[in-house]
Amino acid sequence: MKALLLCLCMIMGTIVMGQQKEKLFNGKDLTGWTVHGTEKWYADNGELICESGPDKQYGYLSTDKNYKNFILTLQFKQEANGNSGVFFRSQIPEGVKISGWQAEVAPQGQHTGGIYESYGRGWLVQPKPEDEKYLKMGEWNTYKLKVDGDEVTTWLNGHEMCHIKDEKIGQGEGFIALQIHEGGGIKVKWKDIEIQELK
Repeated sequence: MKALLLCLCMIMGTIVMGQQKEKLFNGKDLTGWTVHGTEKWYADNGELICESGPDKQYGYLSTDKNYKNFILTLQFKQEANGNSGVFFRSQIPEGVKISGWQAEVAPQGQHTGGIYESYGRGWLVQPKPEDEKYLKMGEWNTYKLKVDGDEVTTWLNGHEMCHIKDEKIGQGEGFIALQIHEGGGIKVKWKDIEIQELK
């Protein structure tokens, strides 16, 4: 009986551990992340900041670890042109050419919360026009992304933006990455980046 109770306690402990949130950004430096490209990524005052560099090209900051099924929450604030995004199950074989899927972060009316497949099918789903209003330009926004099997759901400031069920996404593997768009003049701040892995 004691052995059975001990076994049950160990199983329950494992389940609880699997549901705990993990901070992906320590608020001090880029430990646990890899920079791709020449755009600027740095930590300042507890915030993770990306800015366009002199090359004005695409840039990415990817997690060193791959994540399959998870709930990711973060806050972002767009300054200047805030065209960015959160990639998931993605890979960068070389340079800054990324393969995978992006939960969009963009200026007003440009589909924040939508799902885009890079170098593939393009837009898979976009928010309804009336939901574009939930983005607060120049203020902190709360973004939530749930990726579980072949389903992806996004929320912006507590409002569900998009949901998709897609076989190709379900087969995907790779890291999480933040993007800075090409073109220059972009600055986005990030903080409170936390992940909860799902079984």
